[in-house]
Amino acid sequence: MDNVILAQYMVLVQEQHDIDYQLVLSVLRQRRRARRRRCWVRPWLGEVRRELFGHYSRLVPELRLEDPASFHNFFRLPPQMFDELLSRLRPHITKQDTRWRKAIDPGTKLAVTLRHLASGDLYASMKFDFRLPDNTISVIVKEVCQAIVDVFKDEVMKCPTTPEEWTEVAQGFERRWNVPHACGALDGKHVAIRKPPDSGSLYHNYKGFFSIVLMALVDADYKFLWIDVGGDGYMSDAMIYNNSELRECLSNGSIGFPPPEPLPHDDQDMPYFLLGDDAFGLRTYMMKPFAARNLTKEQRIYNYRISRGRRVVENAFGILSQRWQVLLGTMQQQPETARLIVEACVCLHNLMRMNYPTQNIAALDHEDANHDIIPGSWRSDASMLDVERCGGTNKDTVAAKKQREYLKLYFNSVAGSVPWQDRMI
Repeated sequence: MDNVILAQYMVLVQEQHDIDYQLVLSVLRQRRRARRRRCWVRPWLGEVRRELFGHYSRLVPELRLEDPASFHNFFRLPPQMFDELLSRLRPHITKQDTRWRKAIDPGTKLAVTLRHLASGDLYASMKFDFRLPDNTISVIVKEVCQAIVDVFKDEVMKCPTTPEEWTEVAQGFERRWNVPHACGALDGKHVAIRKPPDSGSLYHNYKGFFSIVLMALVDADYKFLWIDVGGDGYMSDAMIYNNSELRECLSNGSIGFPPPEPLPHDDQDMPYFLLGDDAFGLRTYMMKPFAARNLTKEQRIYNYRISRGRRVVENAFGILSQRWQVLLGTMQQQPETARLIVEACVCLHNLMRMNYPTQNIAALDHEDANHDIIPGSWRSDASMLDVERCGGTNKDTVAAKKQREYLKLYFNSVAGSVPWQDRMI
């Protein structure tokens, strides 16, 4: 009998609980219906005041007409390049007006995006300059960066595929940096990001912050030939490279390098190769310096000659991050959006190197008449950090060691030496 009474009591308690729950839901719904928005958008963020007082409507025209140098400083590119970008991107970032509101002008979208890339300012701060809500800016930046990649990537970042194209790259390294048969310099850099939710240590790197990794192959003119922005912060250079399509093409010979041929003023065939550092395994297609311990004079000269060519990738990263300073701070976006922004920055860098090469002269390392290095202006600023130099599984091959020894002898011979190399070590 007690069990029956207890069961009936429990049923009554449950019914009362359900009634109370439904009552609470009803009250909450009524409160939601009663709470109406006071305005669709804050007046100072509206279209009229944006066109009257926003940076794109007021400041940018003044800079364009009165102070092109400040226009360049504001967007990190000249007015003519801004116009070229707007002309090419307009069909991809234009939205239709609706009866509720007028679509945001494509020029405003491009200006907001370029200013974010150039300064790294937070969206919450930029909304006061351009009079756009920060959540709208987040959508705009992603949209415009995607359009930049879609429109320009295949045009400005073409990785060579034929022997003739690779020969042209190698001639650039021989002509500018006295390293024959070099088809590019390879390296990786960390780009700091905010820790993504529930990511654990996936993006945590050996320097103690969270990042994604940009790995790139660069030609003698500081242009990016190939990039991989899929690496997570915990990964080393070797891990990213070993999982990349570049390594696969190099190892199976499908990359399209020219067949081995003699170095200048020599008679022994030498394969074409990339320039790397200690993070990569020594291969016939990947030359790197000798380890910096107990080096002979000949080895130091070899290291100097190889480093002359490999330095271009360090310069390219420095110029990229100095111009697009969003890469210097901690990016607040999710990793996929951060990767898209990095890719867009690389496309803009290459476009400038191709169409506006004089814009970067002061930023580049260069040599004086005595071949001493004059540091470029990018070195005065903070830069992205190198990827960790350990953690790889590569082992140098016997053939690659023989090839490196031959290059060492060549760089120290009458046929392959340069007059100033002895005083550089």
